[in-house]
Amino acid sequence: MKIEIDMGATAASGAVPGPAMLDLEELLATRLLVQGNSGSGKSHLLRRLLEQSAPHVQQVVIDPEGDFVGLAERFGHVVVDGDRSVAELETIAARVRQHRISAVLTLEKLDAEMQMRAAAVFLNALFDADRDHWFPALIIVDEAQLFAPAVSGDVSEEARKLSLGAMTNLMCRGRKRGLAGVIATQRLAKLAKNVAAEATNFLMGRTFLDIDMARAADLLGLERRQAEVFRELQRGHFVALGPALSRRPLPIRVGSVETAPRGGTPKLTPLPEPAGADARDLILAPVPLGPARASAAERRAAAPPAPSVNQLLEEIVRNRPTAVPAEEAPALPPEERERALRAIAREIMADPDSFFRPEPVLFGDFQVRCRIGKVGAVAPAEFRLHINAARSGLDPELASGADWDRALGVARAIPDDLQAVYLIVAAAALAGAPCPSDSEVARRCGMHSAGRARSRVKHLDKGDLVVTRSDMSGNRVAAVPELGWETAPGDPNAPARIPDEAPRPETLDLFGTPERSAAE
Repeated sequence: MKIEIDMGATAASGAVPGPAMLDLEELLATRLLVQGNSGSGKSHLLRRLLEQSAPHVQQVVIDPEGDFVGLAERFGHVVVDGDRSVAELETIAARVRQHRISAVLTLEKLDAEMQMRAAAVFLNALFDADRDHWFPALIIVDEAQLFAPAVSGDVSEEARKLSLGAMTNLMCRGRKRGLAGVIATQRLAKLAKNVAAEATNFLMGRTFLDIDMARAADLLGLERRQAEVFRELQRGHFVALGPALSRRPLPIRVGSVETAPRGGTPKLTPLPEPAGADARDLILAPVPLGPARASAAERRAAAPPAPSVNQLLEEIVRNRPTAVPAEEAPALPPEERERALRAIAREIMADPDSFFRPEPVLFGDFQVRCRIGKVGAVAPAEFRLHINAARSGLDPELASGADWDRALGVARAIPDDLQAVYLIVAAAALAGAPCPSDSEVARRCGMHSAGRARSRVKHLDKGDLVVTRSDMSGNRVAAVPELGWETAPGDPNAPARIPDEAPRPETLDLFGTPERSAAE
């Protein structure tokens, strides 16, 4: 049975407007690509498609901005918050396929990298559903260039590959599993080619860059001189082509919708009456102190992440059978052992290259030094805490005080990927130093991306472990509410402080003469 939905009206010049129909069953077999600059009406088009097809087919929306959660009230879509554990997302996606319930995965609370990971987990779970649950479903992905980028950006390569693989599976292999991808992007140049190439239906909206207009014209089979039409399209006007839309390029005007996004294009409103002399007092009035922040015990516990390699190694060491007891050296007193571990960690991290060494290499070096110093066996979690404390660069005198012990006590409950960042900020606050820049945090954590360091600082701020603010000069100040400390203002965009390179020892040649470098 042929099912067609009304997308609006045709808008060809000199022709009588007629209904712009989309063959839903053909769309399920051929997929759809929507392209248009910001403000061209892509989200409006997707909303029209969702509303018209809601009675006929299951829908799953990957929504990075929370624009489509309004479908829940009108059409009964289940809104799934992307800020969940991997196991929860996989289970929910499996239930969505099994029970054929339309859903919206909203990712607005996550940063770019976490959005990619959550979307990849959810799409892979839809793709890996049991064969008995391969029912037809429209999978709408808004801002698809975020999940299938043509080039790597500030996110990690692991997250990019995971997300790109899930999008490729959706567009290349999803048809046999009943999954029909509908992807929307601002620019074709930002979208991975192997994802865009699998679409057979196209709706091209307003775009201005020559490279994007030329590529859109090529996809629609238009001549290069006709590419200027995409620059002149109005908001909500698209050029359609494909077996589910039209066999030739057809301009259409998208019809109205019943639901609306929570946001929208801001409208101009009259300014309030001038406040006169009271404006300064109104704006610069003393800022009241907010309510006390919740303690660590009152915060919502985060979902446990998947165990890391070091955690698995720690479990193996803890559960391995004990060997035949041999005569052991007397154990060091706890305080002396703690001082020895801190000293070993500082010795290792005194070398600037140690910041970028892999954690297993640092762990091996740490264990060897502990054996030499007769400190005894050290668990990976204990090693990680002392190495992260040494990454902070805190003065040894301050590091031996009770205040720093409090900071380490808080850090023990923080996830591994945020522990080092927390201790770096806490050390600067304890010493009264300026707040470290994103580049400095990245260097001390062994990362090459200041954006990733900035993202982790935001994660700490989101969890109330660190509270950041900006002063009038744009400098960042970080407070540690659990400890009552605060850093001095610091430029978040300042470059990392590269320590001076230690002088290299003089080497002699076979005749006892000092060797000269190539530069000399």
